[in-house]
Amino acid sequence: MQNSEIPASRRGFSVSGLGEIAIRCIDFDAMVRFYRDVVGLEVLAERGTGLVFFGLGNGVEGHTSVLALFAADRNPDLGVARIEGSTLHHLALSLSQADQAAACRFFESERIPYRTEEFAWIGWRGVFLSDPDGNTVELVSAGWPVTP
Repeated sequence: MQNSEIPASRRGFSVSGLGEIAIRCIDFDAMVRFYRDVVGLEVLAERGTGLVFFGLGNGVEGHTSVLALFAADRNPDLGVARIEGSTLHHLALSLSQADQAAACRFFESERIPYRTEEFAWIGWRGVFLSDPDGNTVELVSAGWPVTP
C-alpha cells in the first residue's frame, strides 16, 4: 500500500492547512512589492535585511499561515539556495469569490496579465499570474461555477 492510500485515521494525523511557503528571491525588492502591492498581502514581520513574512490568514491552532520571502544571499550557511530549474509548480492562495473578482478588476485596471481557469471537477476557479521571479501564483476560490 502506498503512503497516499493510507487513511488519515490509520496514520494518526492529517494535514490541516498551510503553514508556510518560503521563496528564495532573485529580485527581493520586486518580489516584496509584487506580493504587497499587486497581490495585496499584509506584511506580518520584517526580520532584518532580506527577509519578509506576509500573513496568509488564520492557520491551525494559532500558527499563522505565512509567505516568507528571502533575499538570495540571506543565510547562505543554511544550505538552502535557489535551485536552477526549481520544481516549484505554483503556489496557491485562497480567497473568497468576491475578493477574487475584485483582484481581477484590479489586475485589469493596472494592466497586470493574468488568466483564469475553472476546475469543475472540484468546484474551484483559479486566477493565475506570475511573480517577478517567474513563479506561478494562483488566487483560488471555491464554489465555481457560480449559477445565477
